[in-house]
Amino acid sequence: MSIISSRLRRSAVVTAGALLFAAAALPAAARPGPDGFADLAEKLLPSVVNISTTQTVKPESQSEKSPGHSELPQGSPFEEFFKDFFDHNGQPGERPQLRPRKATSLGSGFIIDASGYIVTNNHVITDADQITVILHDDTNLKAEVVGRDTKTDVAVLKVKTEKPLPVAAWGDSDKSRVGDWVLAIGNPFGLGGSVTAGILSARQRDINSGPYDDFLQTDAAINRGNSGGPMFNMDGQVIGINTAIYSPSGGSIGIGFAIPSNLAKEVVAELVREPDHTVHRGWLGVRIQAVSDEIAETLGLDKAHGALVASVNDNGPAQQGGIQPGDVILTFNGKPVTDMHHLPRLVAEARVGKSVPVTVWRKRQQTVLQVTVGKLDESEPVVAKASVPEKPAKPDAGTVSMLGLTLSNITPTLKDKFSLSDDKGVVVVGVAKPSPAADKGLQPGDVIMEASQEEIKSTSEVAGKVDEAKRGGRKSILLLVERKGDLRFVALRLDKS
Repeated sequence: MSIISSRLRRSAVVTAGALLFAAAALPAAARPGPDGFADLAEKLLPSVVNISTTQTVKPESQSEKSPGHSELPQGSPFEEFFKDFFDHNGQPGERPQLRPRKATSLGSGFIIDASGYIVTNNHVITDADQITVILHDDTNLKAEVVGRDTKTDVAVLKVKTEKPLPVAAWGDSDKSRVGDWVLAIGNPFGLGGSVTAGILSARQRDINSGPYDDFLQTDAAINRGNSGGPMFNMDGQVIGINTAIYSPSGGSIGIGFAIPSNLAKEVVAELVREPDHTVHRGWLGVRIQAVSDEIAETLGLDKAHGALVASVNDNGPAQQGGIQPGDVILTFNGKPVTDMHHLPRLVAEARVGKSVPVTVWRKRQQTVLQVTVGKLDESEPVVAKASVPEKPAKPDAGTVSMLGLTLSNITPTLKDKFSLSDDKGVVVVGVAKPSPAADKGLQPGDVIMEASQEEIKSTSEVAGKVDEAKRGGRKSILLLVERKGDLRFVALRLDKS
């Protein structure tokens, strides 16, 4: 099967296969583990399948190879040997004719419907010409792909069967706690149905494998051939699909990752239900940025959490639902937004057309809004990260200096110089170094649109907001900055000015 790896500190995240190997030693104060898993394994084994795929590997185009090309480093001691070999086994100076060959790979899956629907990883069946599902009783069934979702690495297969198949039930991955026992069944290295056990080590892991990373982490071993297999809780419910490992060599070192069931089952349901067998993701229509400690303090939040809205799309779901720039989204559809990266996953999971509650932090208090989730055009992100493109410019004389900034009201000359789109706000014409403003990347040509979440029309208003913040004992002031149409919030320290 295919292996996907990402080097990180001499280790790698590798898609492979199922899961769990040996449970980590429990601390002395922890409650005792189960006496055994035999009864549970006996019950669950029939619902897990092995998946075998065959694909045709085409040889590289002969036209792309130069005569006698041996794919060895120039000057290699074997270079002449292979050149002579190819010369004697084909036309002089040419390689022998290469033919397409068959390649096979192995993976795992589990049955979710008695009529023959099976869930696995998309990478298990990528480019497969033929897919064979092997049941626990060694029955071989030809499978067809119902649908696949590359962004979450989930695929659904269908087999024809004359008798109802044993089904694995979905569980609630959100209820699983770090330290809970988990059980996995899969097909490691093609050995056949194997049962392993471990604990849930962590939640909400981002391993940079896709835009909706939200993996469960386990101390259990995941090996080649186990990809697509289920992770069970002690109630015998599927809480994850085993997908990847963190490893220096492709073998397990006890750090494995699984797609949470609450993400996977929604994707699976859409792949089966929708006529086009594709996933239709939710869309909010906002640009967001992280809530730093400074921004949290400026806005009166007790801690840095949520996603700060830098701007909203015109006539998008967020704008129509009443979300405004400067709001901090704290919960979406009843689920907490722990940080900026969490919001896109929650929005993507939401059903298109559904009205969901969104809790925002506005003017130092919580406000609950109702937003109807839009449909994502896959050419654009669910929510976009606010960014400010680099656009250095030479400083110019200004009228007010504070926080390391030289500010000016917008004049026709400055508007033309910095290519400003309108007369709103005040323009930065100089940035002192070092200063709080320089530390946050502000540059000449930036436009201050708001200070302390109030619209700014003149430099005197900025100075007034700074004085007001200082009198109020605040450590920072929040500015809304525009650069070439992009908006972002910047919190500047007052005690360093």
